[in-house]
Amino acid sequence: MYKVRVNGKNFEVAKNDEQLTIDGKEWQWDLAKLADRIFHVIHEHKSYRAEVVKADRASKTFVLKINNKIHTVEVKDKFDLLLEKMGMANGASAKVNHVKAPMPGLVIDLKVKDGDTVAAGDALLILEAMKMENILKSPGEGTIKNVKVKKGDSVEKGQVLIEF
Repeated sequence: MYKVRVNGKNFEVAKNDEQLTIDGKEWQWDLAKLADRIFHVIHEHKSYRAEVVKADRASKTFVLKINNKIHTVEVKDKFDLLLEKMGMANGASAKVNHVKAPMPGLVIDLKVKDGDTVAAGDALLILEAMKMENILKSPGEGTIKNVKVKKGDSVEKGQVLIEF
């Protein structure tokens, strides 16, 4: 299952074998590739010319021109949705605002303080959960604005731990 945002409007899309459903309704179409990044689509007896203008696979964002109208498409797959549900930022996002606790636990060590500059992948803190130590790493570059917890604090899932 995918969550798809087209020009600000949200859709739920699923694909099983040859069947495509959009918001629970089966979607019938015929697709033919005309050239690199150019397609011909027939849907409900109407013809469309679709061109992939820009494809950013890292951020899963696409710009399509369909019958000379521009459409911006953002796609979230099951992994993106799981990370979002856990309160973890998408690694491909350009701006990191905060880091949230992915699970309840105990802060056993802080690796950063207010004002520190971090790069993607730098250790921020160690969270003990279910008798395991989990190193929470920076999802991107930034400067620490506020460390909202201290060593020994108990935290809940989704609680903001560090602000950028």
